[in-house]
Amino acid sequence: MGTARVAIVTSEGGADADADLPLSLAALRGAGVSAQAVAWDADRPQWDGFDLAVIRSTWDYADRLPEFLAWADATAEVTRLWNPAPLVRWNSDKRYLLELARHKVPVVPTRFLEPGGSFHTGGSFDTEDFDGPHGVVVKPAVSSGARDTARYEPGRGADAERHARMLLDQGRTAMVQPYLPLVAEGERALVFFGGSFSHAIRKQPLLTEAGLIDNFRVPHPGAAPYEPSEAELSTAWAALAAVPAPGELLFARVDLALDEAREPVLMELELIEPNLFLGINPHGLERLTEAVAAALTATR
Repeated sequence: MGTARVAIVTSEGGADADADLPLSLAALRGAGVSAQAVAWDADRPQWDGFDLAVIRSTWDYADRLPEFLAWADATAEVTRLWNPAPLVRWNSDKRYLLELARHKVPVVPTRFLEPGGSFHTGGSFDTEDFDGPHGVVVKPAVSSGARDTARYEPGRGADAERHARMLLDQGRTAMVQPYLPLVAEGERALVFFGGSFSHAIRKQPLLTEAGLIDNFRVPHPGAAPYEPSEAELSTAWAALAAVPAPGELLFARVDLALDEAREPVLMELELIEPNLFLGINPHGLERLTEAVAAALTATR
């Protein structure tokens, strides 16, 4: 039958910055798989020559979303794409948080403001929505790596509103969320492979300076191994259970923080190109390799 061929899908910038990439390639090759890093927009790659294409560090997708989604659909026509193209499309816009909330998943309360001028969740545009007891976070609904994201302290609602209007003027949907003060205790990221929990990390907060849009922040500051609580695991499982076709996930990362009642709430569900922190937990690398092997078996 021959050696299985797997494309680890990256991007021009991701290939150099993705710490998981060389680890994944080495582990898969060590398991007898012919693994190759391929940029999703590379000139004329023969995607049908791969038994499996695993999306990893396609970190420019948010800036080129229509092109990227078209690539995912086309690639899925000629080989097995993980995660699947419909889930990539669903997860590419953070309005998926509304769907998870409808399924009773505890999420950070979120208002979506459309370029047309009214909130996606209903109600009119109100300056009071840009303030709160602990301030707010404003970000675009389509973004990765906290790009064009900032937090605003209480009393700075006018600044937060200007940020949102800037996004709207660019034709982008804006999100407004309350800032969670307990994020100072760290954000949690729980990693799953093939429908099983693998490992978790806790990292320091990213939005350390209020009122600043900084697209060159160091991602995942202070990431370290973490043992999640039962409540955190339960919230993560609830989020994954609410995903369309949850059985088709090769990998997932569930990002959580604590609310004021110290209960975990979902910040983001990462199904496209999350850092999986494979260098922090060696078992994660083994589990990723096992998940890819299982996907290959299902493909053949």
